Amino acid sequence: MAPFDRPRTGSSPPSIAAGDTWWYAAVAGEAAGSFSARVRIRMRRACLAAVLLLTVAYAGLVLTATGRRWGDAVTAGRLADPAVARFLRDHPSLQGLSTLALGGMVLVLAVVGVLRRRYALTGAALGTVAVALVAAELLQRYAPGPRFVDASGAAVPSGFPSAAAVLAAGSAFGLLLVVPHRLRGIAVGLGALAAVALGAYGIASGRQRPGDVIAADLLVLAAFAALVALLARKGKVRPAPRRGLPHKRLLVLFPLAVLAVGGLAAGGYLLADCLPGAGPVPAALPRIAHRCGQAFAAGTGAASVLALLGLLRHVDLDPGPVPYRITPPVPEDPFPEEPDHEIS
Repeated sequence: MAPFDRPRTGSSPPSIAAGDTWWYAAVAGEAAGSFSARVRIRMRRACLAAVLLLTVAYAGLVLTATGRRWGDAVTAGRLADPAVARFLRDHPSLQGLSTLALGGMVLVLAVVGVLRRRYALTGAALGTVAVALVAAELLQRYAPGPRFVDASGAAVPSGFPSAAAVLAAGSAFGLLLVVPHRLRGIAVGLGALAAVALGAYGIASGRQRPGDVIAADLLVLAAFAALVALLARKGKVRPAPRRGLPHKRLLVLFPLAVLAVGGLAAGGYLLADCLPGAGPVPAALPRIAHRCGQAFAAGTGAASVLALLGLLRHVDLDPGPVPYRITPPVPEDPFPEEPDHEIS
C-alpha cells in the first residue's frame, strides 16, 4: 500500500470518490472489523428480523381462522365505538386529505433530496419505496391464503400489506438518506408520526386492517435495512460524531417512544379480551378489538422507526469530503534522454 493510501491518525477512511484511492475504500469496507462491515452486518440482521416478523404476522393474521376473525372484529368495531363513528361523521373530508398527505410526503422527500443535491440517495430512497410497493402488490396478488368476498359475492382483493401504508412509511424512512445527520431524528420522527396518523385513519375508516398496516411497516423496515446494508457494502457510510441528543430531537423522539411502548403494551393487554372464539361474538368485543388493533398498528409503526434510527444513530450516510489531494501522475522517467544534448 502506498503511503498516501494509509489512513491518517484520527481521521475517517478515504471515500470512494477519492479517485485513485477508490480501491482502498473497497478493501476497508470488506475488512472484518471495519466500520462499514459492522454496519453491513447489523443492517443485514435487522432486515432478516423484519422479514421474520412479517412472516409471523402473515401466518397469525391471514392464515389462521382466529386472526381473520380478529381482523373482522376490528373492522366491525369501528362502527361500534361511538367516538370513532362520531369522528368519521364530523370529518368527512379527511379521506381526500389523507390522499393529499400521501402525495405531500413523497413530494417532501423528493424536494429535500434535490435541494441538498443528494441525487443518488434521493433516487435510492424513491427506488426503495417503489420496490416495497411492488413487493406489497405481489403479496396481495399471489400470497397463499383465503380469498374474501363481499355481500354481493364479488371477490375482495387482499390488502396485506397496505400499499398506502407502505407509501407513508417509505416516505418517512426515506428522509434518513436525504436529511443531514443532525436533523435526522426530527425529520424522520415527524414523518413517522404522520404515517402513524394516516394508518390510524385508514383502520378507523375501514379501508385497512391492523395487519395490513403492521405488515407495511415491517416490509418498509426490511427494504430500507437492506438498502443501508448495500450502501455499507459499497463503502458509502462513515462514522458520525458522537453527540448527546439535543432537546429539539427529544421533543419528537419522546412521543414516538411513548407511542411504541404504550401501543404495544396496550395492544397486548387488550388482546386477551378481544380474541373471538368459535361461538357467538359478544357485543363489547368488536369495540375492544378495534382499540387493540389501533394500539398494535401505532406501536409497530413507531417501534420500527425507532429501531432503524437506533441502528443508524452513529452512522452518517452523507458523502464525506475527499480526504486526499489527487495529484497528476509522475512520469516514469523524470529525466528523459535528449539526443541533441551532450554533457561535457
